[in-house]
Amino acid sequence: MDMAISSALPGHLVMAATLMLLVVQAQGITRHYDFNVQMVNVTRLCATKSMVTVNGQCPGPELVAREGDRVVVRVTNNVAHNITLHWHGVRQVRTGWADGPAYITQCPIQTGQSYVYNFTVDGQRGTLWWHAHISWLRATAYGAVVILPKLGVPYPFPAPHEEVPVIFGEWWTADTEAVISQAMQTGGGPNVSDAFTINGLPGPLYNCSAQDTFKLKVKQGKTYMLRLINAALNDELFFSIANHTLTVVEVDAVYVKPFTVETLVISPGQTTNVLLTAKPYYPGANFYMSAAPYSTARPGTFANTTVAGILEYENPSSPSAASFVKSLPLFKPTLPQLNDTDFVTNFTAKLRSLASAQYPAAVPRSVDRRFFFTVGLGTLPCPANTTCQGPNGTQMAAAVNNVSFVLPSRALLQSHFTGLSRGVYASDFPVMPLSPFNYTGTPPNNTNVATGTKLLVLPFNTSVELVMQDTSILGAESHPLHLHGFNFFVVGQGFGNYDPVNDPSKFNLVDPVERNTVGVPAGGWVAIRFLADNPGVWFMHCHLEVHTTWGLRMAWLVLDGSLPSQKLLPPPSDLPKC
Repeated sequence: MDMAISSALPGHLVMAATLMLLVVQAQGITRHYDFNVQMVNVTRLCATKSMVTVNGQCPGPELVAREGDRVVVRVTNNVAHNITLHWHGVRQVRTGWADGPAYITQCPIQTGQSYVYNFTVDGQRGTLWWHAHISWLRATAYGAVVILPKLGVPYPFPAPHEEVPVIFGEWWTADTEAVISQAMQTGGGPNVSDAFTINGLPGPLYNCSAQDTFKLKVKQGKTYMLRLINAALNDELFFSIANHTLTVVEVDAVYVKPFTVETLVISPGQTTNVLLTAKPYYPGANFYMSAAPYSTARPGTFANTTVAGILEYENPSSPSAASFVKSLPLFKPTLPQLNDTDFVTNFTAKLRSLASAQYPAAVPRSVDRRFFFTVGLGTLPCPANTTCQGPNGTQMAAAVNNVSFVLPSRALLQSHFTGLSRGVYASDFPVMPLSPFNYTGTPPNNTNVATGTKLLVLPFNTSVELVMQDTSILGAESHPLHLHGFNFFVVGQGFGNYDPVNDPSKFNLVDPVERNTVGVPAGGWVAIRFLADNPGVWFMHCHLEVHTTWGLRMAWLVLDGSLPSQKLLPPPSDLPKC
């Protein structure tokens, strides 16, 4: 086709077309999407419910772009709930207005209204995802974001035969808005989900769901890249394919040194690209692709079920046979025990940045500001004249440095940009716990937390080191913490209480993994570093939705730099109003 065009065109036009192609390669193109938020009736587990979707699909539409492209998504809200969408892991350099968390960077899109999310995907390539970012609507409003490398730039591993998104979700037969609303009224934990899903399908291990099974058909000897996304609300997941290995090549849209495992762990908010090479012969069998939760929380506070899809091989003797052959033997993987923290630790220790000339690990070597945050659960006193189902008649809560974050009624970013922050937020978020204690030892008798809307202010280009420490209050748990607006480097982690004297000497500043969501180990700590080079207000929260709702969240305010290219752009004219 290229030959036909070029031979028919005069030389100067061929040259112009080639230059144009090079310009497009360098600058990217603009990709337009229409996302209509609408209610749809869906039947799963023999029960039908009406739920919030984008374009009537769950998972919603896949958003595909190339590195350097501009993405323009018009979101129209046709449901009774307020809505926002977040482009999870997209850096949003100077475009915080398009980030999406409700009451942080924008007021929600109200019923009948629309808003255009307009951003450029700069310096990123790989698997990310989008999801609703208000209340618990992301239970059904989510989808993949696939950022391809620039034209002509190969993957740093052999190109796969096919790429397949595999999105883990979590399914409630009840309306999830009613589930969390009821929990907030009673002060106790919310009802757990009824099933996990793969690409929206619960699969054969659940009641009346065999017909709703994700099946991946492969050809012998071919390699497939699975773009794994954990979109579950409240559960970290183990994942394995029976009798097959997976080679991890990327996490959170950053390449890693490849390593091969039988089982991996993926937390809500995280993505993992793996290469699956099919067997070189026809195995005459089918294989479960299974996921089940990892949790150290008290039994009954999380869903303990297993979801399976099916890996099937094209039969070379009858390749046109499309139907699944039930009569073949079916192999099931063995997943780790549900509280196997050792497995999780060993897996995460294998994650290392490529740290190559083409994909360097730009770890901040010097640190301007050091912070120490406790993350964990707590309680609030029960309101007068009500009974609460939390511990000892209290309400369940969660906090960072003992501050349970209260969402404001006006968006933080606009309040900052217009200088009208009084009464909206305070700038005195504690840089360390106000009352230190033995964080992973016997918990204190008083488990109550403070509440407030507090930000931590950073001058532009501050290099930050943050240690996040789990606490044993109401039980040590792993907390997947997500930072908006930045990637960070995971320079260290350990168990027990962080030791500021001896632990830093063990930090990896050479090839630490770079990501946007990291698990704070159960009964341990994690240290991250990042450069605050993106002006705006950036949410940081646990990606277990129940903990976020309870207040395990805070926000960083990164000030403008002195140059025009270091300043937050002004808000778009259609920014929703509260």
